[in-house]
This record gives sequence, C-alpha cells and structure tokens, in this order.
Amino acid sequence: MIRGPVEYVPPVFVEVVTTRRVISLDVSEGIYVRNVKTGKVRAITGKSYMLNQDEQLWQKELRPLVEALVNSTLDPLTHRNSRLQDHKDASRTSRDKTRVVTFRAPHNSAVQVFDFRTKKSRVVFGPELVMLNPDEDFTQLSMSGGRPKEPNHLKSLCILLGQDYCTDKIVVETSDHARLSLLLAYNWHFDVDKNNPEHAACIFSVPDLTGDMCNAMASRVRGAVAQITFDYFHKNLARIIRSSVFGVGEGGKIGKEFRFPQNRLVITDIDMKSVEPVDQRTRDALMKSVQMAIEITTNSQEAGAKHEAQRLDQEARGRLERQQLLDEAVSEEARRGLVQLQALSATVESCDQAQSEAQSRAEAARIEAEAAVEQARLKAQAMTIDSVCELETLTKSRTAELKFTAEKDRLEIDKARDTADLESAKFKAMVQTIGTHTLTSIANAGPQMQIKMLQGLGLESTLITDGASPINLFNTASGLVGGLLPPKRQFHDLDI
Repeated sequence: MIRGPVEYVPPVFVEVVTTRRVISLDVSEGIYVRNVKTGKVRAITGKSYMLNQDEQLWQKELRPLVEALVNSTLDPLTHRNSRLQDHKDASRTSRDKTRVVTFRAPHNSAVQVFDFRTKKSRVVFGPELVMLNPDEDFTQLSMSGGRPKEPNHLKSLCILLGQDYCTDKIVVETSDHARLSLLLAYNWHFDVDKNNPEHAACIFSVPDLTGDMCNAMASRVRGAVAQITFDYFHKNLARIIRSSVFGVGEGGKIGKEFRFPQNRLVITDIDMKSVEPVDQRTRDALMKSVQMAIEITTNSQEAGAKHEAQRLDQEARGRLERQQLLDEAVSEEARRGLVQLQALSATVESCDQAQSEAQSRAEAARIEAEAAVEQARLKAQAMTIDSVCELETLTKSRTAELKFTAEKDRLEIDKARDTADLESAKFKAMVQTIGTHTLTSIANAGPQMQIKMLQGLGLESTLITDGASPINLFNTASGLVGGLLPPKRQFHDLDI
C-alpha cells in the first residue's frame, strides 16, 4: 500500500488491486473495520480514517426487529402505542451496515446494550447517542399494550423512566355476581439512581413492564371487589380500588404508593375513568338505581327547598313582629320623654322668678367676694413689690457704700505708701548728700560737747531731768550719788 500524495508508476509485473481514500467521520459517526489477518473487528469513531492493506470494512448484521426499530423515524415518546408494522412502514431507507449502529435515547429513558464477547451489559440513560461496538446488540423489549392489555403489542429498544401513565380495562365480579368492566389509569415511574449500576440493571429485569404491572394491579383489584357487594362497591368505588392497590395503614389511612422491588417500579396514583356493567340486566338495574337515586336526590332537594322557604318565611315574620314591638317601645319612650319635659317646663315656669333673684344675689355676692379677694391679692402683690424694691435699693446702696469705703481705704493706703516712699527717698537723698562722716560728727557733737562742758565744770557725771518724776539716785547707775557721797550721809529724796 502506497500512501500519497505521490506519483506511482506500477511496473509491468505489478497489479493495482484497489484504490482507497480517507473516510471522513464526525464525532457521532463511525465505521466497522476488520483485520483480515487476525480476524479482529473494531469500531472507529469520531475521526477520519483510511483502511490499510490488511483491513476492510465489516458489515454488522442486526435482527430484523432491531433493524426496523433502529431505522424507524417514529418518536418513542409520541408513538409509544404503535405496533411493529408502523415501525416497518416508517423505515424509509436501508442502513449502511458498515457504519456504526447508532440510536438516539430520548430524554428520561434507558437503553440496555449487551456485549456477546464479555457477556456483560451496560445501561445508557438518555438523552444520549448510543453507538454499538462490533460485539454489542440492543436488548429488545416486547411489552403489552392496548385495552385490555395484549402481550407483544409494543416493541421498543428503550424504557421510559416516568413520570408516565398506563391504562387498562379489567372485568371484576362482586360477591353478588355482578360483573363490571373498569377502565383504570396508573401513574408510575422508576425510582433508580443513575449512578448505581445495580439500580440500572434492575430496570430491564422484567421484560414485559406494562403487562406485569397491569396484571398485578388487576389481580389486587379483583380480589378486593370479590369480597364486597355491588351496592357497597358502587358507593365506595374510589376508596375500595385505592385501598386494594396501596393498602391501608394505621388509623385507616390509605397508602401513597406501591412498589415493585424486582425492577424498582413505583405506582404513585390510580384513577378510575369509567365503570360499565358487563351484563345487560345489571346495566339496566344500575340505570334504574341511578334514576332512582336522581329522583330521590331531586325530591330531597325539593323538600329541602320548601323547608328552607318556610323557614325563611317564619324568620321574616318573626323579624317583622319584633320590629313592630321595637317601634312601639321607641314610641312609648318618646312619649315618656315628652311628659317629663312638660313637667320640667311647668316647674321651671313656676320657680323662675325666685330662682332668678336668688341667682342674682348669689352672683352679686360672688362678684363682691371675688373683687375683695382680687383686691387683697393686688395689695399683697404691691407690698411684695415695695419690699422687694426697698430691699434692692438698700442692697445696692450698701454695696455702693462698701465699694466707696474700699476704694477710699485703697486710695489712703496708696497715699501713705507714696508718702512713705517720698520720705524714705528724701531721707536717703539727705543722707547721701550730707555723707556718713558728717552724720557721725553731728551724732557725736552733743555728747562730746557735754563731756567737754562737764570736764570744764569739773564734773564727772550729770543727770538732767524735768523734775516731775523722782529719781532714785542710789539705785541708778550703780548708786551714782551714793557712791560719791560719804557713807554716813543718806539722802531720801533728791530733785535736780
């Protein structure tokens, strides 16, 4: 195999077997390739690929039913009740068997793929594009459909996980042998964790999902209805069917769901769309019972209406009589008020003059008393004002006098201080002018003159006094006279 781009001229002994080109593939496309030497088949997806010299395209065969379902253009959600023939008619073009088989799993659905080589299966949850490997194949589902349910009615490759509904028609028989045809609708969904492989495998453990579910529900309903009479069933239809499916818990409360542990299917609600008797006689009896019930209801409503009308009439009459009594009571009350007013008017008219005079005298006395009280209050207020003014005047005069005395004393103190300062300055200036030597001489001039005079008189001491005060010369200056006189002579009193 020579790969281009290149120019190749084959020799005469070379034969060109085939020319191969690159096969362009999208991410959602693929081809099956088989190695002719090893026999191994593999799938190439999501890239462009060119076969080599040992490879060739391989055709994958599918079962006819799976082929029709894969090539069908019908939507599994909107055409879920279609038969296989509808899928075959919807298949317009044949599939290229060398291309990888793809199937678009709808939203909230599951598709199971089985690998024959590893003997294992995988579950793909939608929305997803399922691409088959060479050794894989889809798990085909054959489910019941129609009303009542028929097996192998619906062929599909995917299971819807719900919420979804399913309808079924069943025939039940009561204890009094009344056969009824019930059209029931079930709401269901799968309670699975998409990340748990065990939950995913449980979905496809029951091949006929709708058939097994409807048969189980029908058996429970038939068993519950067979124990009761037609009359009781007709009156308590909804409760009997719901209790037979969901069971009754504590306190007579009906359950909310019914679970199938095999495939984790959950029935959440059941609704009865219609009830029809199978036997014509039963149908006629039911029609007659319904008519009688309607007639009884009509008569009851008519009697109730008449009773209500009579009751309303009696209430209206009672309200009218009560209103009349109330009006008479109001009239008597008004008449009593009128009589009281007339009596009061006469009393006022007879006592008007005396009351006016008494009121006038009382008013005059009150005015005089008020005037006296006001006069006394004004006098007291005037005396208070005079006292306050006098006190303020006295206080201000005393304050002014104190200020004047204080200012006068301050001025005298300042004057004495200034005079003392002047005298001191004058004396200091005189002392500085005369000089210390002159002052010393002046101070010593008197004593020196006295000394010289006493020396001239021949006296050693002298004492000069004014003669008014007696002097004890014996004790003065250590007995000045006593020391000079002879001891025998004593003088009791000496005035010099």
